[in-house]
Amino acid sequence: MLPSSVTKALPSTAELPCSDDTPVDNEDQNLLPNLLLILLIYLWSDRMDWYFGVDMGVYHTTGLSPYVPVVPDGFLSLGVERKKNGKSRSSYAVWEEQGIVPTMTLEMVSHKPGGEYDKKLALYAKLGVLYYVIYNPEFWQRDRHQPFEVYKLEAGEYKLQIGEPYWMPEVGLGIGRTQAELGGLTQEILTWYDENGRRHLNEAEQEKARAEQEKARAEQEKARAEQAQEKRERLEAFLRSQGFDPDDLPSS
Repeated sequence: MLPSSVTKALPSTAELPCSDDTPVDNEDQNLLPNLLLILLIYLWSDRMDWYFGVDMGVYHTTGLSPYVPVVPDGFLSLGVERKKNGKSRSSYAVWEEQGIVPTMTLEMVSHKPGGEYDKKLALYAKLGVLYYVIYNPEFWQRDRHQPFEVYKLEAGEYKLQIGEPYWMPEVGLGIGRTQAELGGLTQEILTWYDENGRRHLNEAEQEKARAEQEKARAEQEKARAEQAQEKRERLEAFLRSQGFDPDDLPSS
């Protein structure tokens, strides 16, 4: 953490632009990080020690100027307030967050390469971001990389990790791809997973799963009742065939 004498000389987030005003290349650059955010709001609704930013400027002091931000498509910081002093952030300045840098950053590769595999990789490593996720579903062959890659900072350098979904123990979440239906269309999205590789369901999916479980239980109960009724009817038919009245049997 920087000394107070230094941070006092740095600009406040009220003075800094929220982003770099660079237009996104396609709608998924906003959609997919926001889906991660929405799911996280549901999963961590009882936690107030995290923040997930989408297309927001992260201001830091490891570059040429504290006035020049890096703007990930998405980033997750742990150990910070959900709401800064009870208010929404317009940008994220590391010196106003007790020196806490994002734990994870997400970059989505677009038509025009943005230095995701070199310049930003080096910048995030210098900043100290533990996990760097690159999502490149369309241009991975052009860039000679995989569509989904996770890098972890080890001894100051990023090492490409193996496995998907990839579990991040320091975060308590895994991240990976899945097919989802959005507005009547099926497409690939990024989402969160648990330690066992099971996809975390959102609130609507949880409700649907509970409804399906209740329906399955009701059907099982109905089937058991029908089997019992059928068994009783067979027994009564057998008793009648032997000359006994099922309704007039001696009590034990």
